[in-house]
Amino acid sequence: MYWLTEGYIALRDFMESGGPVLWYIALLVTFMWALILERVYYFLFQHDEFAENIRKRYYAMKFNTPWHKFQSKTRLISEGKLSINRNIQLIAVCIALCPLFGLMGTVTGMIEVFQVMAFTGGGDARSMAGGVSKATLPTMAGMVSSLSGVLAMIWVKNQVEEKELLMGDYVTGYSKRGGNQ
Repeated sequence: MYWLTEGYIALRDFMESGGPVLWYIALLVTFMWALILERVYYFLFQHDEFAENIRKRYYAMKFNTPWHKFQSKTRLISEGKLSINRNIQLIAVCIALCPLFGLMGTVTGMIEVFQVMAFTGGGDARSMAGGVSKATLPTMAGMVSSLSGVLAMIWVKNQVEEKELLMGDYVTGYSKRGGNQ
């Protein structure tokens, strides 16, 4: 239990020394990782069931002409691709915003440094240190947050590409393990 208290104190001190922008970065990262984890959960646990449901819907349909069959298959493939790509663009936006929020923290921290320099004439290094901390910590937090999102997004994008390529096979019941099911 001691480690939990120490962790809380360390996090609180970090957030205070980085300024209010760190809270915005923390909110953005929490939102971004919620979206990433939703996609991971979908690909690991829900996608196969979704694909099987699409296949069942395709085989339950009655087609009058080959054109109707083709159009129905195309529609189901599109539904599958929409499900696969859900929230991908929003995750990419969050990844891009993380360093920008860090830059905003840099600017606000440097403004604080310049204000201290204006009042003290630049001779009070201790007062300027707080502003420098508020300038560098958000930058680091934004970059690390963005990097963690990029690394997770590599796996998610690979899953998206793989599942999109196989969507037509999912609809018709053909699997890469061989043959019709």
